[in-house]
Amino acid sequence: MYTGLLHFHSLLRWVLLLLLIAVLAKAFMGRKGGKVFGPGDRKLSLFTMITAHLQLVFGVVLYMISPIVQGAIANMGSAMKNAPLRFWAVEHLSMMLLAIAFLTIGHIKAKKAATDNAKFSAQFLWFGLGLLLILLAIPWPFREVGADRGWF
Repeated sequence: MYTGLLHFHSLLRWVLLLLLIAVLAKAFMGRKGGKVFGPGDRKLSLFTMITAHLQLVFGVVLYMISPIVQGAIANMGSAMKNAPLRFWAVEHLSMMLLAIAFLTIGHIKAKKAATDNAKFSAQFLWFGLGLLLILLAIPWPFREVGADRGWF
């Protein structure tokens, strides 16, 4: 079960990253081009937020059943001195929660903004901050914490 959930969580990451890039591109073009914030923009924002929250649910389940996290929690003092254990026990979860909070704030602010430019600006700012945090918190294969994980 753990391996299957981990693979799904890793695959869903790519879907979320593509959606975030699409939202940011549309927000940038909408802001610069003076476009109308239409139903497609709202739906893309909503689907991105839903995907992020779905990713969060699977991530929390993985956090609770992960042998790495369980080992780190059992001895938090030594885990804090070990960069990979600290990453899995604290950093990954904290940054991802904050990133999803940013996405949610961006979706709400865009929905409530009075002008189309303000809607696109809110999306660009908050979804951009969320994407930045997500990129920092992903255990990429070129990082020590993701060296044995691969790209998928």
